[in-house]
Amino acid sequence: MEQEPVGDLELSVGYVLKQVHASMRTAMDEALRPLDLSVPQYACLELLGQAPGLSNAELARRAFVTRQSMNLVLRRLQDRGLLTRPDQAPHGRALPTELTWHGQTVLRRASVAVRSVEKRLFSPLSREQQLRLRQDLAACLASFPAG
Repeated sequence: MEQEPVGDLELSVGYVLKQVHASMRTAMDEALRPLDLSVPQYACLELLGQAPGLSNAELARRAFVTRQSMNLVLRRLQDRGLLTRPDQAPHGRALPTELTWHGQTVLRRASVAVRSVEKRLFSPLSREQQLRLRQDLAACLASFPAG
């Protein structure tokens, strides 16, 4: 197997992906700032909005943060009255988390703000090109070992 260096970064797909990620993250930070939310806090709200009752561990995995970081995110969101967690786990150790009415309201505003960022970022591509890009990236992800 021939060993090949990365070469010119301007021709590297991975480098452009990292640039897109950084640009999107910066724009999301700006869009969420008026709602006093961080990107991990928004991710947590969005995940709970789509799948109420997720555990801390599952939220952390799906939001790409550590369990410890997610615990802090959850605590801050709970302190703001955006979600509820039982004091004791109904079974096992997991504390199922759900959005409050206020949390659902903030989520709707945040979700619109984040979708606006995504639409702006991918506006040079047609709807079909966006779908193809998503499919191509998902295919790459599926062929790579999780970890």
